[in-house]
Amino acid sequence: MRSRLPAFNTIWVAALSAAFLLFLTNGVFWSKATAFFATNHPFLIGFTVSLYLLFFAVLLTLSAPYMLRPVYSLIFLIAAGAGYFTDTFGVMIDRDMIRNVAQTDVAESSQLMTSGYVIHMLLYGVLPCLLIWLIPIKRLRPLREVGRNTALILGSVVVAFGFILTHLVVFMPFWQREREVTMSYLNPVMAISSTVDYGLREYIRGPYVAAPYGTDAKLGPAIADAAHPTILVLVVGETARAQNFSLMGYKRDTNPELEAMDIVAFKHATSCGTSTAVSMPCMFSHLGHDGYSKNKAYSSENLVDVLKHAGLKVEWWENNTGPKGIADRIPTDMIAHNGPADLCEGGECLDEILARKLERVLPGIKDNTVLVLHTMGSHGPSYFKRYPDQYRKFRPDCRTPELTTCTPQELVNAYDNTVVYTDHMLARFIDILKSRTDASTALLYMSDHGESLGEDGLYLHGAPYDIAPDYQKKIPAIAWVSDGYAAQFKLDMGCAKAKGDAPVSHDNMFDTVLGLMDVKTSVYKAPLDLFSNCHENGVASN
Repeated sequence: MRSRLPAFNTIWVAALSAAFLLFLTNGVFWSKATAFFATNHPFLIGFTVSLYLLFFAVLLTLSAPYMLRPVYSLIFLIAAGAGYFTDTFGVMIDRDMIRNVAQTDVAESSQLMTSGYVIHMLLYGVLPCLLIWLIPIKRLRPLREVGRNTALILGSVVVAFGFILTHLVVFMPFWQREREVTMSYLNPVMAISSTVDYGLREYIRGPYVAAPYGTDAKLGPAIADAAHPTILVLVVGETARAQNFSLMGYKRDTNPELEAMDIVAFKHATSCGTSTAVSMPCMFSHLGHDGYSKNKAYSSENLVDVLKHAGLKVEWWENNTGPKGIADRIPTDMIAHNGPADLCEGGECLDEILARKLERVLPGIKDNTVLVLHTMGSHGPSYFKRYPDQYRKFRPDCRTPELTTCTPQELVNAYDNTVVYTDHMLARFIDILKSRTDASTALLYMSDHGESLGEDGLYLHGAPYDIAPDYQKKIPAIAWVSDGYAAQFKLDMGCAKAKGDAPVSHDNMFDTVLGLMDVKTSVYKAPLDLFSNCHENGVASN
């Protein structure tokens, strides 16, 4: 049966597809580009034509028989998906974002599959795919078509680059200043190049082998000679930004329970990255922000390994999307996999599940122990799922993962409720630790990164660090120690609390934890231990 649709040759297919991709799936890109060239309309027109010609040239190159339909379909689907998240949340689809996607789980990713996403994919992805498969495509004889297409491809590239080269005085400042904040939103170029980059780095390289690190670690006398165990709970927060913690100066009362406790609140803490996939491996490594790379971090043992070398019992309790390779060599409990129905739904659990396990396990701990608790915290976009109804302190709160459909105040209310619940959970962990009067107990909390709540059109997190807003980099951090711990380790609490006004970061966590557990090792760096000079008689010195 012959199609009733008009037939198109490959030139028209490439030309229309280029127009569709460039002008209908690049809302954020064009808003930034037009703002930059607002006073130079002639260059903006020439720049637009040049980009179009390059899109056209690439698509025409991919128009060979048996290639056009499947390749164009894949490009349409990639552009539709990337365009939705870029235009809706303002996120940049770079290599780290692709890593986040690759490392997420079904429960987390399902929250992004909203009705708005489905409609967008149908209109901008599925519909173009159907058209490309249904329309008849007219072809010339192979050699004639190759010659014609080659001439058009070369002509388009020459014109495009000719314009750029003759206008370098305008283009170079734009490229130097706007490459990351404008060109990096170009869809689907960024999504495809980032995926290829991630794949080459992740899979072509081969598996990581963690080299031994800190194998000389041992326990100092303050802990080794004690008659009772020392227990540290290290809480890794999720998506908590300092700007919404009243402990850090926020005007709303989001930390009522912690503010009533004797804690150290670090008011000027920053993260190593803007996504879990970067920040968590970084904060547990010895590399620090400036020296961090994924290759280096995964090619070396980390903090939990050094603690294990020292003879401590170390466990990881996971209530999020996984330890990101950090806990490969210690016992790990993926606690949400078998969670009770009253706390868990759709593969996700409230952080109360961690408290219940701590309450159950803590009384039986006889050894010096470090427990790492990876919380769900304020993970978006479904903020409303991170707290039970009794912690809906601020209303009306956004009750959907489609954040742009909520008012700014509703969104902030929902996020602030997650902070109220985090406050409760941290206070609950501390209360449970207080119950072990026959042990020295302590807690250290740091969030992995912050979050954008619509400021400057950005939502969620994962922006490139150098251009990310402070909302994604400033994090809450707190420490608490029992009276027994302070006495055993001769910790001057006045000195410790004074550290709350000092600038701190993820760079401090590695050595601070070693100091808190009196671990002696050549890899310990006292200047990075937040409390190194607060112990009398040099208890924490190495």
